[in-house]
Amino acid sequence: MVKHMVMWSFKKEIPEEKKPELKAQIKEHLEGLVGVVPGLIKAEVITDLLPSSTRDLCLITELESAEALAAYAVNPNHVHVADTYVRPNVCDRVAMDFEI
Repeated sequence: MVKHMVMWSFKKEIPEEKKPELKAQIKEHLEGLVGVVPGLIKAEVITDLLPSSTRDLCLITELESAEALAAYAVNPNHVHVADTYVRPNVCDRVAMDFEI
């Protein structure tokens, strides 16, 4: 099994009042990929962070294997969510992948 973790910051031009709505959309759509993307076992988007956090969002996923992670990255459903809800609003992406 593989864990895939990604953290982002919102782009500077995103107004503070819009961030809660964007967080909710990103959470809904990324977590909604479970059962749609083969090999994706679990997806959790963390949006309620402590003030000590240095990013605005965190995605924690579990996938069946490294091969499933590679397929997830290019899966059309995942790419659609990333291109529609994530990439237009965030920057400063940090990722970590590891076997468990």
